[in-house]
Amino acid sequence: MQKELDRRSLLKLTGGSLAALGVTAAGCGAGSGSGDGTVTLRYAWWGSDDRAERINKTIALFEKKHPKIKIKTDFQPYLDFWKKFNTQAAGGNPPDVFQNAIGFLRKYDERNVLLDLREQVKAGHLRLDGFRAGLEKFGEVDGKLLGIPVGSNSMALVIDKPLFAKAGITPEMGWTWDDFHTAMEKIRDKGRPGDSGLYGVMYLYDLYLRQHGKAFFTKDGLGFTEADLKEWWTKGRQGVRSGIYADPKKVAQVKPKSAVAAELAAAEFTWDNFTVRYTAEGKSSYGLAPIPTTDGKKTGQYLGSLMLSGSRRTRHPRQVAQFIDFMVHDPEVAEIMGYDRGVPATTAQYEAYRPSQESDKVIASVNKDIAAYEESLVDAGVLETITPHPAGADVCEAAFLRVAEELALGKRSVDAAVEQYFNECKTALGTR
Repeated sequence: MQKELDRRSLLKLTGGSLAALGVTAAGCGAGSGSGDGTVTLRYAWWGSDDRAERINKTIALFEKKHPKIKIKTDFQPYLDFWKKFNTQAAGGNPPDVFQNAIGFLRKYDERNVLLDLREQVKAGHLRLDGFRAGLEKFGEVDGKLLGIPVGSNSMALVIDKPLFAKAGITPEMGWTWDDFHTAMEKIRDKGRPGDSGLYGVMYLYDLYLRQHGKAFFTKDGLGFTEADLKEWWTKGRQGVRSGIYADPKKVAQVKPKSAVAAELAAAEFTWDNFTVRYTAEGKSSYGLAPIPTTDGKKTGQYLGSLMLSGSRRTRHPRQVAQFIDFMVHDPEVAEIMGYDRGVPATTAQYEAYRPSQESDKVIASVNKDIAAYEESLVDAGVLETITPHPAGADVCEAAFLRVAEELALGKRSVDAAVEQYFNECKTALGTR
């Protein structure tokens, strides 16, 4: 019987404990075999304790259906995961299967770490049919298939619904940035800053750039100029000074609690599947609003996703493909995982899980809102193809968060922050 979800456990979006697993990856080399034909794969991922519990149940189900394939697991918090993975990859000993993200594909492909899964698709061990909204292409890089999506998410504006209603604001698809700023002023005039602040929300800035025909990343580097970033960060600073964005120092003080749940702001841009966090943390009622646009039409949005990738050094590429196929297609997996890793990527899993299955009615309601939000994006036809990230993108993302926070807290001027960021990215991307 699955342990009932505690809402507070859902706050641990990137934390976790190995104690939740009972086993960890061991031994050297990628995968192993035995005399009776049994194969053992090493599988590593990051996430919360709740994710660990759910994934362990999917592994038990997989081993029951595939008795000749055993799975050894390794689970870490996000930063610890990549630190360990980088060491393993450098030593030629990465896990056979591992959770991955778009910012790491080119980096580890250039280091010959990632398995091209295209051959396993051709051999019939991995299916690419049945994916929602073109997600099967999400892990493609230069003609190679380096990752398979397990779920989808997209950027959204999480709002405190009572505050928006009190201010007479009903965000609708196609509202503009001018509409957004007017809404923030109305909320400010009711006694609370409208938004938590835009400084460090890199993926929102990516959408803003895409609305203007650019993108945060190209396949080779940054897709915007220092002047572009100066304009964005200047607007962020002006928003704080006018009171439509929250005081960055107060926002920093309440972390890891969100500014919205802490009642420092009425809204915040984030990934849609993080919405459950606000419900768990705060006392109000929260919902999802569309991304503002420049022209009333183009949002620049795409469906993002966690992925599963394989190691190029694995001794068992067929079994790796079979395991990934199971994790993204089997309906029972969806019933166990829910929306933990986003809305299920395949139609079979999407239809197998319904939010009402959750024992917690609040979580069920939030998950229903997430699904409805993504359906609205598909129906509106606003979704685009994600821009490939270059090797070094993960370093640039971390630098963006750090430098933006230094700017927000008054430790750097806008000009100094822009200069620092571009200098760090030139080093990370090898474009000096």
